[in-house]
Amino acid sequence: MAEPSAEPIASLYVHVPFCARKCHYCAFYSEASSSELSARYVGALLREMELVAPDLRPRTIYFGGGTPSLLNLRQWEQILLAMQRLGLGGAAEWTVECNPATVSLEKAKLLRSGGVNRISMGVQSLNEALLERLGRVHTRRMAFESFDILRQAGFDNLNLDLMFAIPGQTLEAWRETLNEALALSSEHLSTYEVIYEEDTPLYEQLQAGEADEDEDLTCAMYEELVERATSAGFQQYEVANFARANTLNPQPSTLNLPARACRHNVNYWRGGSFYGLGPSATSYVRGVRTKTRSNTRLYCEQLEQGQRAVESREALAPLARAGETAAFGLRMVEGWPFEQFHQVTGYDLRHEWAEDMDQLARQGRGRILPDRFHLTPQGLRFADAAAQLFLR
Repeated sequence: MAEPSAEPIASLYVHVPFCARKCHYCAFYSEASSSELSARYVGALLREMELVAPDLRPRTIYFGGGTPSLLNLRQWEQILLAMQRLGLGGAAEWTVECNPATVSLEKAKLLRSGGVNRISMGVQSLNEALLERLGRVHTRRMAFESFDILRQAGFDNLNLDLMFAIPGQTLEAWRETLNEALALSSEHLSTYEVIYEEDTPLYEQLQAGEADEDEDLTCAMYEELVERATSAGFQQYEVANFARANTLNPQPSTLNLPARACRHNVNYWRGGSFYGLGPSATSYVRGVRTKTRSNTRLYCEQLEQGQRAVESREALAPLARAGETAAFGLRMVEGWPFEQFHQVTGYDLRHEWAEDMDQLARQGRGRILPDRFHLTPQGLRFADAAAQLFLR
């Protein structure tokens, strides 16, 4: 429960751990679904929602996974009704991740009528051979058909997920996927460089010499992405996230954000609090980080006994919290306005991190302005390395 004077938390993440098949690159917690386990999971999730609801008034909601769209109509009806009953519905931005193979008009209409107003569709590639290499269950045709279905259901805020530096992907193949994806005229574009995570089939291929990393090609793909997306009317607002600015209902913001920026993710990057529900989900609430068990059955068992399945809890020291906030926030093109950073963390970037900012500026990867610090285009390409400097 929150302290009596504390404002309720305004951001909610829900992890749905089920997939039709595990993708070859995926290191997130997920597993094959069964009717028995998915029904049990939904029951446990509703119990967890009841436990946190008194401290939660979400302005942004994000259902990720896994594959949230794998849940059936009855299960989604249960979730949507429970959220309304608990006062958790009606968020200004409510996103659900979908796999193109699991989108139907009936399900899309149900989500839209239940308050979901943003869909993030995991396309990854529009090249059949590369989709197979990634272990995706959908085809390129399904991606186009599902996009049309979502529009037909009334969604006017759609994100496409794309991946680059896929083993075997040429620069020309990346250009073709970008051309076709941009032609769909989605409102948002999220892109990911393939990372070879341990305990994934792609990592095993790398170790066996069946895949290789080409840094020059990866950089060329990233530069192509930024150029093509901005030329197509998108505004880059984070390392690999692009959104459209034109809308009839722009959301007010003190940041220079495009109107269709993902507000849920911006809260992460700005060090905001959030509740994370579901197996393996992380919460960050008022400086305390908790992680839920990465085991769906144990998750269900503990919630069936009336308690959250918390695996670990960590209260960060103020300077460590500020360092993490600095590191995540530098992923944004805006960087960190000094005054805003001080308001959020109580620390001044110009004092605690002066040497780090100077180092990045000397390398051409950062720029110190009178009112803020931000990474240059080169710095954004290597934002993870820059972020390491700011962690305390």
